[in-house]
Amino acid sequence: MAATRIVIVDDHPLFRKALNQALATSLNSVEIMEAGSLDELTAKLATDSNVDLILLDLAMPGVQGLSGLLYLRAQYPEIPVMVVSASEDPTTIRNAIGFGASGYVPKSQPAEGIREAVRKVLEGEIWVPPDIDISSEGQETNELVARLSTLTPQQVRVLMMLGEGLLNKQIAYRLNVSEATIKAHVSAILQKLGVDSRTQAVIAINKLQSGDWQRNAS
Repeated sequence: MAATRIVIVDDHPLFRKALNQALATSLNSVEIMEAGSLDELTAKLATDSNVDLILLDLAMPGVQGLSGLLYLRAQYPEIPVMVVSASEDPTTIRNAIGFGASGYVPKSQPAEGIREAVRKVLEGEIWVPPDIDISSEGQETNELVARLSTLTPQQVRVLMMLGEGLLNKQIAYRLNVSEATIKAHVSAILQKLGVDSRTQAVIAINKLQSGDWQRNAS
């Protein structure tokens, strides 16, 4: 039987090692890989996307709010993603599930709790902390999640780089495309999100994580 392949994505090596050990000792026939950034993960997936589960931290350099999850769900919709994060904010958890995460487990969970959550997700279930009601998000937030979900993978990458404060020509260089292509992507992003400026587009992905985008973008 082929081994279950899991990738742990977190910029803290000690946490990656601890989670790796916790899962390796409890799951049968498992191959666990590690990545220290979203860029490192996407480089791995570009050469081999035969992965059964991605365990993704939200707070990493170059990743704004839930943009890393949004990018992975757009680029690799066939690979389940479970968020493993220090944030226990109910709105963040609900929004992560709204973006297509297969589960959300806080880092404060004991090792056995994380192992159980991973097992459930590998079995095809959605796992969130038992005290979280994922059906109680407001209509305005649901609309924003729906708008962000219409972005293409490349548009998500552009949005993430906008969040880093990069100019169009810098983004074009990073993505190896023309500046005119980036301008077209930015225009499409603004239109899809229903905002008027680059700043508001970045606010959309950042503030969504804490649930107060609608109050600040109005």
